[in-house]
Amino acid sequence: MAPAPPEADDAHWMGLALAQAREAAAAGEVPVGAVVVKDGALLATGRNSPVATHDPSAHAEVNALRAAAAALGNYRLDGCTLYVTLEPCAMCSGAMLHARLARVVYGAADPRTGAAGSVVDLFAQPLLNHHTRVSTGVAAEACAALLQDFFRGRRQAAREGAQPLRDDALRTPEARFDAWRDALPPMTTVADLPSLAGWRMAFVDTRPDAPDAPVLLALHGWGQWSLLFRHLLPLLPDWRVLVPDLVGFGRSDKPKRGAVHTPAWHAQVLREWLERLEVRELRVVHHPDSGLLAEALRQHGTPVVTAAWPIELGRAEADTQRAWQAPFPDRGHEAARRALGARGVSKDDLGADAAARLARRLAPASSGPMGYFRA
Repeated sequence: MAPAPPEADDAHWMGLALAQAREAAAAGEVPVGAVVVKDGALLATGRNSPVATHDPSAHAEVNALRAAAAALGNYRLDGCTLYVTLEPCAMCSGAMLHARLARVVYGAADPRTGAAGSVVDLFAQPLLNHHTRVSTGVAAEACAALLQDFFRGRRQAAREGAQPLRDDALRTPEARFDAWRDALPPMTTVADLPSLAGWRMAFVDTRPDAPDAPVLLALHGWGQWSLLFRHLLPLLPDWRVLVPDLVGFGRSDKPKRGAVHTPAWHAQVLREWLERLEVRELRVVHHPDSGLLAEALRQHGTPVVTAAWPIELGRAEADTQRAWQAPFPDRGHEAARRALGARGVSKDDLGADAAARLARRLAPASSGPMGYFRA
């Protein structure tokens, strides 16, 4: 049998480049990663590091080329293939040509600075004395998603930095949520709704780019936050799931006084928010604590709540109980919990099995309205 062509292993090597990109993201660098392969073996790796090294040339590709040249003891990398998660820029493309690479494989295209076909194509210049073969689109979606998540987080951080904190409220430090950050999609915030009057509400919107998808609103109780639905979200890819951290809870601002915290006020905030998102019809799942809140939404009639029911609860493990306490570093942050009658650290959780049962109940997303089930 003839040996498999090098293209057969492209997905594997790009997976290693993606791992390097994730390490770059964890270090606060733009998530781009690269690996160099020769004769079917890994020769070198590299990831973006211009911020940490104060070096504008420290792109993933350049770092990988330097490591490969050191490993071979030769600046010529004849017979080598470089895999990189993002289309190389002009600087990196030039370095690859000087290194005499046999082949370059990249994942996501770069419409702004890509020099392998998107903006310019240095590899296609006929007058150059060396020509490197280019392959594109390997794991493109995964490579692009990593970059999109990174820059979405940066934009969100910039928005948060631009949102002043009212004098009559507290904001939990973001570091308190670090241990559970990977369990949820990126957070978005809103502060300019009339009822919020400048207080910031955080929320998860799993499909903001799918306005025609069926909408599910998931409401935590008085002792949890949006993390309560972490097992449910991956099971509903066809739904647009909205999970707010109600004001006073989770990553939302926490008014110092409890008088504002009534189901009617929270329902008004949610109605204004849903109107902002142009949601006209939805279903609701909720912790039993927030049953009155779900009822208030249903009775108002705008948006139309076609079904609502309480979730099935189990006992939270110790780590989850720590998560429920994370938003409340001291008693001053707990005004909402006290006002709404929560006692101590919540021991409730929506476990993986209960989430699966709930997802099966929601499976017929395209069916007609379902009746309302009172908490």
